[in-house]
Amino acid sequence: MSNIVIVESKNDKFFMQAMVEKLNCDIQVEKPIYIDNYEPLEGLSETELIKALKNLIRKIDRKDIEKIGIIIDIDNYSEQERLKFVDRCIKQVFQAESLSSTKQFIDICTDHGTNAKLACYFTNVGGKGELETLLKEIKARDSPYADCLDSWKTCIESQVKEINQKDFDKFWVSIYLRYDTCSNQEQKQAGRKCSMSGFDYVMEHKKDIWDWDNPALNDLKDFLKLFC
Repeated sequence: MSNIVIVESKNDKFFMQAMVEKLNCDIQVEKPIYIDNYEPLEGLSETELIKALKNLIRKIDRKDIEKIGIIIDIDNYSEQERLKFVDRCIKQVFQAESLSSTKQFIDICTDHGTNAKLACYFTNVGGKGELETLLKEIKARDSPYADCLDSWKTCIESQVKEINQKDFDKFWVSIYLRYDTCSNQEQKQAGRKCSMSGFDYVMEHKKDIWDWDNPALNDLKDFLKLFC
């Protein structure tokens, strides 16, 4: 039997795979809900999460799965709002008790009477954000190029314009990858080796640009250790 984690995007998958390797856990990170990171413009839909859960039914009935994890961004929702969202999706697919907290398993059951355990976690920093918010928090290299965006943001706001924090964090990480952590050799293939579109390369070859001991990762580590 195996343990499976459902993630929201392909970049979440690359990051969580690296975390799993760091913790030396036996967890399979499933195909992401969204292949294109920029597809879910309005956030994760119930329809897509329900579909991802339904795709696991056959594996559960074959007793190939013991534990299931769901990792999605908290974005600007409260933890309780996110829990209610996930709980609604679970109950559309399985017989299950109510999901009342993160990092805690509930029992689920398919229509054929096969049982498994399920828990969820919401990617966040200080109760808000998404993957890029976390990446910005755990950067391990000096980041003069990316940090200068603070002055740019101040300038934008002085012109009575806005950039929301979500977009700013994405921009910050893209500059960090492109200018603060990209070698001269990698610069020749910057799109593939120094960007979020090439995040698979980053997470395979440049793990040291992140601080894997940063306290911001402690909750996520605790969640993944439930599957170890």
